[in-house]
Amino acid sequence: MDPLSQAALGASLSQSFANDRSKQVSALVIGALAGMAPDLDVLIRSANDPMLFLEFHRQFTHSLIFIPIGALICALVFYPFATSALVKSKLSFKQIYLFSFLAYATHGLLDACTSYGTQLLWPFSNERIAWNTVSIIDPLFTVPLIIFIVVAAYRKNARYAQIGFVYAVVFLCLGIIQYHRAEDAVNELAQQRGHQVERMQVKPSFGNRHVWKMIYEYDGRYYVDAVKLLLNVEYITGSSIQKLDVKRDFPWLPEDSQQAKDIERFRWFSGDFLAVSPRNPNLIMDMRYSFLPNRINPMWGIEINKYYVDEGDMDAHVFYEMNSSLDNETRKRYLEMLF
Repeated sequence: MDPLSQAALGASLSQSFANDRSKQVSALVIGALAGMAPDLDVLIRSANDPMLFLEFHRQFTHSLIFIPIGALICALVFYPFATSALVKSKLSFKQIYLFSFLAYATHGLLDACTSYGTQLLWPFSNERIAWNTVSIIDPLFTVPLIIFIVVAAYRKNARYAQIGFVYAVVFLCLGIIQYHRAEDAVNELAQQRGHQVERMQVKPSFGNRHVWKMIYEYDGRYYVDAVKLLLNVEYITGSSIQKLDVKRDFPWLPEDSQQAKDIERFRWFSGDFLAVSPRNPNLIMDMRYSFLPNRINPMWGIEINKYYVDEGDMDAHVFYEMNSSLDNETRKRYLEMLF
């Protein structure tokens, strides 16, 4: 989830356990900061290896086993400030650690509710857990939660924070209903086309929970569509593309080259939803993400360079590319899908 959502959820749980009315503001600040802290793993990156940050983001800092350690680090950082003369209501280290622990614990679990993938079970498993029940940014989740925690701090009453946390949990759980409706929609659409679904992924599109992106694999191709899940089910058809086959698409790439290894690393990151971009024959794209849920327009991918192979450089890495531009036409079409 976005940092603001992580901060709000972390603060709501910390404030929920701040029974002393004078500790509400401190619990909000500590909870918000500790709730965002695991995302500091984005600083782990390499100028030479663009895939490194993909491997470490949402890894050990987000795992369940790291929660006590992460909370301890946060508490040690917060302690000098929480006990300074600037703070009217002093906190003990035990209280600081409790607030840090509660907030830190929410982060990985909230991330796992999205589609990006979170290694909750690291180091015992490198599986990227993604429950696909909420968009990475969803105002209906974040805005009410912020209102509750601010009111709790202003009125110095933990009950508002508790209501906010319950609201967040219920909101996330209700996403399971939409998830299963989207799965049913995929199977029904594939059946109408005479296809047998071999593998699928459904996920809410950006900033909402009623327009879902649907991807399914059949006979070596990915079929990408969208569905609007309100009272009725409304399909927004898309298109299809061949699944990535490295030997077919890049016959010149040696299997022992670093670029070939990077492709496998990207395959693990993307859950093997990979295809070659129709606009760039050297770009391997992550099929899970696009600005329009029924389109095949990559938001990020890796580019393979034949030049390195021709020059005999087997240690060269791939290039990582991200497309963050959103033109007016795409924005207009997306709003039409929503409303």
